[in-house]
Formats: sequence, structure tokens, C-alpha cells
Amino acid sequence: MDRSIFLSLALASLLVGVVSAHDWNILNQLKSLGSSSPSQNAFVSSGLSTNLKRYCESWRFNVEVHNIRNFDVVPQECVSHVQNYMTSSQYEDDVVRAVDEVILHFGSMCCSKSKCDGMDAWIFDIDDTLLSTIPYHKSNGFFGGEKLNSTKFEDWIRKRKAPPVPHMVKLYHEIRERGIKIFLISSRKEYLRSATVDNLIQAGYYGWSNLILRGLEDEQKEVKQYKSEKRTWLTSLGYRVWGVMADQWSSFAGCPLPKRTFKLPNSIYYVA
Repeated sequence: MDRSIFLSLALASLLVGVVSAHDWNILNQLKSLGSSSPSQNAFVSSGLSTNLKRYCESWRFNVEVHNIRNFDVVPQECVSHVQNYMTSSQYEDDVVRAVDEVILHFGSMCCSKSKCDGMDAWIFDIDDTLLSTIPYHKSNGFFGGEKLNSTKFEDWIRKRKAPPVPHMVKLYHEIRERGIKIFLISSRKEYLRSATVDNLIQAGYYGWSNLILRGLEDEQKEVKQYKSEKRTWLTSLGYRVWGVMADQWSSFAGCPLPKRTFKLPNSIYYVA
């Protein structure tokens, strides 16, 4: 009997293995629970939206804690869930909590405007950290459901219409007014510098020490390598990097490690 159970489990594993992750869809799984029984069909129908919402929230949560990595697109059944979250007051509340934690972090810092020696630094990412790409996704209706079209996205960047991420302008200037040098390290390409500078200023950001964009020599590197190299360069100049704030885990990966990292929520896309 034990042998029969073992063989059954092995066969089930083989059958599951032939279905790719791309083919798996929770809607199909729930439909497979249905039968000709009206009562069973009613149960599946009534539980469908609840189960799907839980699944999608679990998927989004696991993206944020970096359990789910290297995804190309948001699962189709979860696109509307991601859109609802990223355009909700809950998203703004989550940003506020991250901002509050940054301010608490300042309490552990020895630097104040009257004492800083000019070598204390803070790093910000740009897209979905300082400037929001939500309007782009709204106008294109993707919200991660399709791979990002780089050409269309760069055309949108050139329009200089990205609004600030909620609550980030105030935090940006609070850090700057403490005498801490702000460095913006973005995976945007160097030829977008003019549009990026204009948009940042229009959104209320100014007074940074350096805006670092990807040159030709960086374009073939993974983002995590590129950003790690830029942090290495800053520390080689003697800067103390007190914190990095970004929406992608690749902004924190590699050495040297900053004293603290603060991630903003973003489950629309994954950048390695």
C-alpha cells in the first residue's frame, strides 16, 4: 500500500512538472473544482472572488518581501489587484510608514546640519521612488500585465509629466536640510538626463549633489551591479552612505552595504 501511495505521488509530480509556470492560473485551478452538481458550482462561484483576492494579495506581498523574483509580468489574474493597490490610499499609507521609519533612522545619526563635515550621503532611486510612473501605467492599461515597452516608456519620460511619489518631496528636503548630500542613482539612461532634470525640478526636487544615470559603459550591466559600483565609487571618495531608498531590491544588492535600506512598495515590475 505504501508503495502504491509513493507511485501515485511520483506520477502526480511528473504531471505537474509538464505544466509551465506561465500556464498556471488560479482561475483554471478553481474551475477544475467545479462539477455538474449545482451546489458545488455555487460554492466555487461564491468563493472565487475571495480566493482570487487572497491569492493575488499573497503574490503581491511575496514580491515585496523578495520571495518572488525575476518575474517578467504580473499574473494576468492579478493585474487589476495590483492596479487597485498601487492607486489606493493603502499604497499611500505604506509610503508614509516608510517615510516615518526614515525619520526615526535620523535619530540614530550623529550628523546634524551644524555638525556635518559634508561627507554624509543619502541615495535615492528615481522611478517610483521620487517620481511616480503610475500615470504611464494608467494610460497604457498594463500595470505589469505586459512586459514594459522601453521605447514607449522613454517617450513618456521625455514628456516630463511624472508626478512626485506621495510624501517624498517633503522627506527629500528634510534630508537635504539636515546637511546630508543627496545622490540620485537611477537606471535611466544618460540621454534622458535633460528630461529627468526638468521633471525632477517641476515635481519639487532640487539641490541634489549628483544625478547618476547609466552611460554606454553601464548599459550591459545588471542594475544591481551598476548601482553597487556607484555606491563603491561614493564610499571611495570618503562618503558615509546613511541610507538608500528605492522601490526595487536591485538598488540595495551588492557591496558596500549602506547603514540602512528603505524599500517603497512596487509590484508592477521587477528590475534585476
